[in-house]
Amino acid sequence: MNLDKKITILISWFLSRPKTTGILVFTLLFLISNLILFLRYQIIKESEQREMSSILNVVHQNIEQSLKNSHISTLTLAMTIDDNGNPSNFDEIGRQLVDSNPNIDAIELVPNGIIKYVYPLKGNESVIDYNILNSSKANKWALKAIKNKKIYYAGPLELKQGGKGIVGWYPVFKSNKFWGFCSVVIKFNTFLETSGIKTFSTDKYYFQFSKTDPVTGKEEFFLPNKKSFANKTHLTVAFPDGDWKLYLITTNNYYLIKQLIPIAILAIVLSLICGLFTTSLLKRPSELQRLVHSQALRLMKSEIKFKSIFEQAAIGIAHIDSNSGTFIEANERFCQMLGYETNEISKMDYMMITHPNDLENDFKKMRLLKRGVIREFGLEKRFFHKDGNIVWASVTITPLWSVGEKPTSHIGIIEDITDKKEAQDRIKRSEKRFKSLFNNSPIPLWEEDFSEVKHYLTELGLMDMSRDEVEQYLKNNIDVIRKCLSLVKVIDVNNMCLALHSVKDKNILKGKLSTIFDDESIPIFSKQLIAITQRQNHITGDSQVKFMDNQHKHIHFRWSVVPEYEKTLERVLVSTEDITERKNSEEVILKSQQKIESLINTIDGIVWEGDPNTFDFTFISRKVEDILGYTPEEWLGVPSFWINHVHPDDKEWVIAFMSRYTYEKRQHDFEYRMIRKDGEIVWLRDIVSVVVENDIAVTLRGIMIDITKAKMAEIELNNTLHLVTEQNKRLLNFSYIVSHNLRSHTSNIQSISNLIETADSDEERDEMIQLLKSVSSVLNETMNNLNEVVTIQTNINLIIEPLNLKKYINKTLDVLREQLLKNDVIIHNEVNKDIEVKYNPAYLESILLNFISNAIRYGHPDRQTVIDMKSYQEEGKTVLEITDNGIGIDLEKNGEKLFGMYKTFTNHADARGIGLFISKNQIDAMGGKIVVKSTLDEGTTFKIYFR
Repeated sequence: MNLDKKITILISWFLSRPKTTGILVFTLLFLISNLILFLRYQIIKESEQREMSSILNVVHQNIEQSLKNSHISTLTLAMTIDDNGNPSNFDEIGRQLVDSNPNIDAIELVPNGIIKYVYPLKGNESVIDYNILNSSKANKWALKAIKNKKIYYAGPLELKQGGKGIVGWYPVFKSNKFWGFCSVVIKFNTFLETSGIKTFSTDKYYFQFSKTDPVTGKEEFFLPNKKSFANKTHLTVAFPDGDWKLYLITTNNYYLIKQLIPIAILAIVLSLICGLFTTSLLKRPSELQRLVHSQALRLMKSEIKFKSIFEQAAIGIAHIDSNSGTFIEANERFCQMLGYETNEISKMDYMMITHPNDLENDFKKMRLLKRGVIREFGLEKRFFHKDGNIVWASVTITPLWSVGEKPTSHIGIIEDITDKKEAQDRIKRSEKRFKSLFNNSPIPLWEEDFSEVKHYLTELGLMDMSRDEVEQYLKNNIDVIRKCLSLVKVIDVNNMCLALHSVKDKNILKGKLSTIFDDESIPIFSKQLIAITQRQNHITGDSQVKFMDNQHKHIHFRWSVVPEYEKTLERVLVSTEDITERKNSEEVILKSQQKIESLINTIDGIVWEGDPNTFDFTFISRKVEDILGYTPEEWLGVPSFWINHVHPDDKEWVIAFMSRYTYEKRQHDFEYRMIRKDGEIVWLRDIVSVVVENDIAVTLRGIMIDITKAKMAEIELNNTLHLVTEQNKRLLNFSYIVSHNLRSHTSNIQSISNLIETADSDEERDEMIQLLKSVSSVLNETMNNLNEVVTIQTNINLIIEPLNLKKYINKTLDVLREQLLKNDVIIHNEVNKDIEVKYNPAYLESILLNFISNAIRYGHPDRQTVIDMKSYQEEGKTVLEITDNGIGIDLEKNGEKLFGMYKTFTNHADARGIGLFISKNQIDAMGGKIVVKSTLDEGTTFKIYFR
């Protein structure tokens, strides 16, 4: 039986069984339509996934860029903090940072966790002095930033100044100690607007933003519509710097199915109709034409729906002839991507707009597709935009012919990835630039891997030890250092490094550090290991390194961990600089300085150098310790040390003298006193030279010579001269007294003797004899007074002992008790009971007796006598002040002769003019002085100064 006969029989069988044929037709069409629906569902689903991924990537990039700008702002802010922890020019830099970053609402400096600086201040006043480390809602995130030593974004949280926002805290460390935070504040609305979350939220999709609490581990959501979306189609992306997650969620998870249900129903109906039609056709051939027309109408409607989806897709879709490469049809999104109109694209083929360098790969993939080796393929390729620019796209090709059929056409799904490619190119250029800078750097550089070293130190438990413990451990275990040295991998070295070690091949230096490090380098490598255990990222130092010719040279190195490799230490940059010549020069200079210093220290004087503006010393020789007792370190360690230790009585004129001669740029020398470390006074002669450059005084240099002995001898000589002068004055005064008083008495005696000789009667003679006895008695008293004065002025061996002043006053008051009671005198004795004076006991008794008895004797007749006594310190001396309210003394009239012998100023019967004279001589003899203030009819005050 031939094939034609078999076909005829089969057709006849189907024609003879219309119901069976109709069921078979329905079943076949139903299966085909379901297959088409499934494929359509997959295409739409993939399209939705690409659209969601594209939207999420845009928002993700916006947020990442915002966080990166914020991070850069905190780094810039941290650079304004000096080594002492003080920020400089905060307001100006803050203004520039806020103005240049629209996504930042405020910046802050938070030393020790307390907000001290904020810009702009307006609207943020309430956060000043706010301690974030004491805040229950903020400290957990702040502590996490300190622990990780990198920026951490807290929130969204309720801000102290009002509203909700995000705060980025960047921990700042100075000398490996936590200083505080540099922070940025981003209001939550600003964050949503700049990220594009508000822009891309549509009826089709919505966003959700969450944060995982570092303590509880719970996920908290911050955007509306917080209902569970686990059963909905969604995509997510994470932000580690804030423990955030961003979700893009479909509004209705079943909308695709709802879109396909009408088509599915239509497919079922069509299949059923086709089955019925086939049955009817076989039954009623006359109805065939009507049914065909009805089915064509329905198919046309289905095509319209497909066309609508094709045109409104969010990514480019093109229908392409697989043989000629011409565009049969392209949607609006694809045309916009390349800048062409729809009618222009229809006249072109894909080769015309594809970059020549990508055509070969495109052809190769198409050949495999046509041969049936692959059923679809994807690739990244470059298209030419209409304006000539390059557009990178991700292309997915799906054939529209079945396996075994002749290739007809295919569908291309095109997604614009230009931004992604440009970002990749920037990364490649950055890496290339880094390599160029690395290889062409004028400083020898090593790129090393310390990851195995850190792992080994962790196994030994050294990462949890203190610096001192690690240092002691390494000191006792040299083999551990050698082991670590062998674990360091040299990844790369630059050209200057090759030149430094006189080698041409990098492989000679790559591999292990043991090629250049030996036992001489153990101390400096130990420093690197200690830095690793203490989690330091930067250290510097000097060391000796073995070069390829086995010579050792001095180098200065800087060991720095590359950012983002702080945890693993897989990339560490080490810069090395040959400082052998500098070290040798320093050694020569040091020896020269030592010689000069030794020579200076042999000079019998203090050699110094100082600033002509502040008079602060910049150098002083060791001789200062011998002469003044201060070490050079003490002297140079305190600004204005010299000025502060000049004798207080000399300080003002010394500064004025130095300033004048320095201003005039003239050499000068002068003598002044300084206070030794032990409190003694030292006289110095300072010979000063003014060093002038460009007519400006730049330096003062001088030598201080100790002239204390010569000055003391001079002072002693002046004191002796003063004493002789005083003695001469006293001698003249004494001679005057002798000549005046004795002459008066002798003249009286001579006159009375003559009268006795010429007396006419015995009674007259007896009267003259009695008068002679009276004059002789007065003469005897005068001689006794003169003798006492001579004794005071010539007694150089007086007994001097410490005496309690108040005790001696009370003793004197007891002696004068009868006079005090008789004259009803009031005594106010306010002298401190602990005051002692070094004095002769007899002199002190005499002085107190004279002054107190005078106060009683010369009391005012119209008022009760009051005597006040008090003591205090003045001019470094103890002063006794005795004040009365008596008749007073006219000092203008009698002040010059107040303490003269036999000088009286009242008509009082007991006034003899000897008490004050003797007391004055006693006080002078003890090295003291007496000062008097008095007003007639008001009273008198005597101030007695004890040496």
